[in-house]
Amino acid sequence: MKALTFHGKRDVRVDEHPDPVIQKPTDAIIKVTSTAICGSDLHLYEVLGAFIEPGSILGHEPMGIVEEVGSEVKDIKAGDRVVIPFNISCGHCWMCNHALQSQCETTQVRDQGNGAALLGYTELYGSVPGGQAEYLRVPQAQYGPIVVPDGVPDERFLFLSDVLPTAWQAVPYANIPKGGSVVVLGLGPIGEMATRIAQHLGAETVIGIDLVPDRLERTRSHGVIGLNLTETDDIVDAVQELTGGRGPDAVIDAVGMEAHGAPIGKLAQTLTGFLPDAVAKPLMKKAGVDRLSAVHLAIELVRRGGTVSLSGVYGGAADPMPLITMFDKQLTFRMGQANVKHWVDDIIPLLTDSDVLGVEQYASHRVPLAEAPAAYKTFQDKSDGSFKVVLKPHG
Repeated sequence: MKALTFHGKRDVRVDEHPDPVIQKPTDAIIKVTSTAICGSDLHLYEVLGAFIEPGSILGHEPMGIVEEVGSEVKDIKAGDRVVIPFNISCGHCWMCNHALQSQCETTQVRDQGNGAALLGYTELYGSVPGGQAEYLRVPQAQYGPIVVPDGVPDERFLFLSDVLPTAWQAVPYANIPKGGSVVVLGLGPIGEMATRIAQHLGAETVIGIDLVPDRLERTRSHGVIGLNLTETDDIVDAVQELTGGRGPDAVIDAVGMEAHGAPIGKLAQTLTGFLPDAVAKPLMKKAGVDRLSAVHLAIELVRRGGTVSLSGVYGGAADPMPLITMFDKQLTFRMGQANVKHWVDDIIPLLTDSDVLGVEQYASHRVPLAEAPAAYKTFQDKSDGSFKVVLKPHG
């Protein structure tokens, strides 16, 4: 089969790989009909290459048709149309039973001290082959796959794999009161979807901050107040003016470790990228190598007693944080990988009868798998209006 594989920083290629086979009775094999490039894939493309072997198959946002199931897989069968969550969870451990599927005790990557294994995402999360491929082996298929109906385009359901549950979790984690206010930092796919969900769930004032003009226009088109970070004289004053002088009830940071406006963090990431993997790995796991301008801005913007919800990925273990301000403002923080299966029942009704959240038109680019390397570069550069890229492995 053909699959998109990692070969080094900013170097991904479509290679030939053996077709996957059933390895455990809880596995399934799917023919991938659609799969997407995620902002988290760009962390591998740009920053976290020390933790991934050349030739590893990338991607964690797939859906497709079931080809074969293992002997312990009873709830899906060959021919079913399924979406595959990006985190791999068993459905029966203590963590899964407490709606913390991203911490699944069956698939926890204990040798790295991390939570549940993820598709296509480095040795830190299990080195499981990913879904930017023609076929995918799905572990824990007795629980993970989400069966979706036939007769509607893939993109009505594709984003159940990551974008929708990640953005959905960010909103309740933000604890926005009914009629309240929220600022979303970063209007990429997660942040933009979080603005739509916040509006749907009753936030009255939704403010999006970014520096890419077409992303700001996209969010303004459905009633969000869009502020350009580079064109606003004082972003804190501007937000306070829009929120009664005290700041928003919540801030959602959908940017993460590669925020703009953080030259020291960018330098640390760049220098680490030049080091041999054996040196870079412990440095990245024990040092502060994130660009922290977004999370620091979140702390500055949010009102006293408010909540900061982190959905952007951070990777540093010694990042400096302004604890005196966090303590003085009496802030609450919530964060973590999305517990995909926990949120599916909330989201599915918004996708079945009508497209409440506008997911069918969400992607900006739809390209064959063969064009994935160029699509990665375009997505990283935010050029050609690139917002969300869907890959079609079978044409």
